[in-house]
Amino acid sequence: MLDIQKYEAAAMLDLSDGERAEIGQCAAALLESFDALGFINTDGVSPLVSVLDLHNILREDEAGKLITRDELMANAQEQYDGYFRVPGTIE
Repeated sequence: MLDIQKYEAAAMLDLSDGERAEIGQCAAALLESFDALGFINTDGVSPLVSVLDLHNILREDEAGKLITRDELMANAQEQYDGYFRVPGTIE
């Protein structure tokens, strides 16, 4: 059985002895399962990024028409030295 008191303290839990024992047994079983994976021969097996057979489904990144500063500033109610001028928010 796995001693989980340090994890209990780190998570600031107050478990009973029964809860501690039950969680310890579950954690030990989980660790045993992971240990079993170490015995599997994975030579020549490519890493798997996703279990889904999807490829890039996004569109190509293509440059579009850029707006010039003059075109952008044409809609500004007020401007100063090529920048938008807005009311102050802090006095």
